[in-house]
Formats: sequence, C-alpha cells, structure tokens
Amino acid sequence: MYGSGNEKGVPRPERGGDDPEPTRRIPVQPRPGASPPRMPDRLPPAEQYGATPEPAGRPPAPPWSPRRSRWKRPGTWVRLVLLLLVLWLVFLVAVPLFTWSKVDKVAYEPSGERPSEQPGTTYLLVGSDSRAGLSKAERRRLHTGNETSELTDTIMLLHTGEGPTTLVSIPRDSPLDIPGHGVSKVNSAFSKGGTPLLVQTLEKATGVRIDGYVEIGFGGLVGVVDAVGGIEVCPKKRIRDKPSGLNIKKGCQEVDGATALAYARARKYSPISDLARVQQQREVVAAVGKKVLSPWSVVNPVRYWKLNAAVPDFFRFGEGMGPYDASQWALAMTDAPKSCTVPLASADATWDTKRARKLFDTLAEDRTDDITADLCTATGLAP
Repeated sequence: MYGSGNEKGVPRPERGGDDPEPTRRIPVQPRPGASPPRMPDRLPPAEQYGATPEPAGRPPAPPWSPRRSRWKRPGTWVRLVLLLLVLWLVFLVAVPLFTWSKVDKVAYEPSGERPSEQPGTTYLLVGSDSRAGLSKAERRRLHTGNETSELTDTIMLLHTGEGPTTLVSIPRDSPLDIPGHGVSKVNSAFSKGGTPLLVQTLEKATGVRIDGYVEIGFGGLVGVVDAVGGIEVCPKKRIRDKPSGLNIKKGCQEVDGATALAYARARKYSPISDLARVQQQREVVAAVGKKVLSPWSVVNPVRYWKLNAAVPDFFRFGEGMGPYDASQWALAMTDAPKSCTVPLASADATWDTKRARKLFDTLAEDRTDDITADLCTATGLAP
C-alpha cells in the first residue's frame, strides 16, 4: 500500500496521465554572442565499441563472409606478370653480355697498305678446320682427321649495305698471290700467317676492305646446330661421301650437328668437288642463321641458354666487334638474297679475272643492285 510513495509516506504523483502540472524542463538561454551547444551525433552501436567503420558506398560484409585471398585480387596478378616480364628482359640481355665476355677476340687487321674505307659493311667468315678442343674420339666420330691441321675449309665474304645483302664464297683451292709467299691456294694463307695474312690476301685480290671477322671451328658448327635443335638441308640427290662420313638421302630433312658438318665438308662425291661444297656450306650457314634468330630460340629459355653457352667455345670474333656487330652479322647471314661463288674460269677454282673484278667493284661501291646473273652463279662458272 505504501510502495507507490516516497520514504516519508507521501504519495508520488503519476507521470503523464491526468497530472495537471507535470514536471517541465526550463529552457536554457544561450549567452549573448555564443553559439548554441551542438549535440554529438549518435554513433552506430558497433562503432561505439571500437569497430572500424565500413567504407562509404560498400555494403557491410556479412559476419559469415570469409576474408578474400590476395591471389584472387587482379592487382596481385598484374604485378606478378610485370615482375616476370622484367626478369625475362634482364635474362635476355644479361646472357649475351655474359657470353660476350668469354668470347675470344682475334686481331685480324693486317698492317701496311689496305683499301680505304668503303660504304656498307663487309664481313669475312672463316670455317677453320682446327681440331682444337676435340678429343680423339670426337675427331674419329666427326671424320676430321689430323688434329694439327690449321686450314680454312670455308671462306665467305658477306656484304651488307643499301642494296641486297650478298654472300660470296671463295673456293679454298683458289690460287692467289699470298704476300711474302707467292701464288698458292688461298686456304694456306691462314696456316702461314694467321688471320691477318688471310685478310691481306683477300683484300689484295678483291679490292674490298674487310670490316669484320667471324671464325667458327669444326666443333663449333656441331655445337651450334645441336643447340638450336638441328637444321634443315635439302640435297638434290643422295650423297655418300666416305672422307666426310656423309650418307644422306635426297630431299629436305632435319639433320643434327654431326651430319651438318659432314654435309658442309663433303666434296669427293661430286665431279666439281670444291664448287659443290661451297654451295652446301652456304646452305648450312643460312640454315643455322635462321634457327639462331627464330622466335623460338628466344622464347625457349633452355635453347637460348644452350645457344649462348656454345658461342665462347666455338666462335671467335675480330677485335673491335661488339655484341651489336655480331648480331648484325648473324641477321645479315639469314637474309642474303644474292648468294654465289666468286666468278671462275674453270672448275679448278681459277678466277675469271674480268667477271670477278666487276663483282667485287660492286661490293666495294655498295652497288649490289647492279650485280647481274652472269656475275653471281651458284658454282662461279659462267652460265
């Protein structure tokens, strides 16, 4: 009965209802010139207890939603792809630079009088039959014979400039005047005075200034061909050549390094001997160049590494040539619209002086557009 009153027993009036005079709050008058007090905004219940507010515009994730993995975010994959591209570019640049630091350089320029500077660029490519680096078993397998031999089985001049790139083979048995040694087969100049004497002999005979030098040994050809996965050759008939160890069927086919070397050396099977061989050598060199510069040789990291790793062991370049010069030479080797043998008077490799002079004048003057069919034939013999 007393539960609704105060401690003194006076009944407590009921709030609301019919109370004629309910308790009223007296409004507070702000001081003159003062801003009215601002009531703080009420925070959401979760934030009142320290929860992080959701970003504007994004609906709150349900409490049962799992956290998103970083590998499912597009930005992660974009950064990963960019990183891999950067590493790939570094690999493509670093490997050739590392390779070039190990390549042997050859002092090929002769002393004394030489042809003056000429337009365009002319490279001398020499396929040496040096057996250096080959074991006895390898020499037997490759049919290379005497390990002390130092002759040049392949001699080519590659000219590139304003006109069509031109590749000219010089038969190794060509009788030329070797300075200080009289007339002899041109390939003997290499053994008598090394690269400078060979360059001097060719410059004197052709009037063409040699601007770069590339040398590849027997083992080099095998290693490079195998590094690029083989090359295609297209013999026009079946060839059995015992000295080189070649036994190959007619028609286009893929061959490995050992077969490619035998194909480049074979000559006894043909009545025109060395003239047949120089054609096969140009075919092999062009096929190697195409494989080396194919996109697959760059895209495939294993092939790219093997190819570059083969260069220091088997290639030598002239002093003054850098990686860019070497790449320009390789690129030119794959695109030589005009490919022929120096004009010859007979199958014994004696030059046709008149026709040869016309051919080499066009090279010296960078007028390869003017090379006519009678100056540039596969065998060198007049059509």
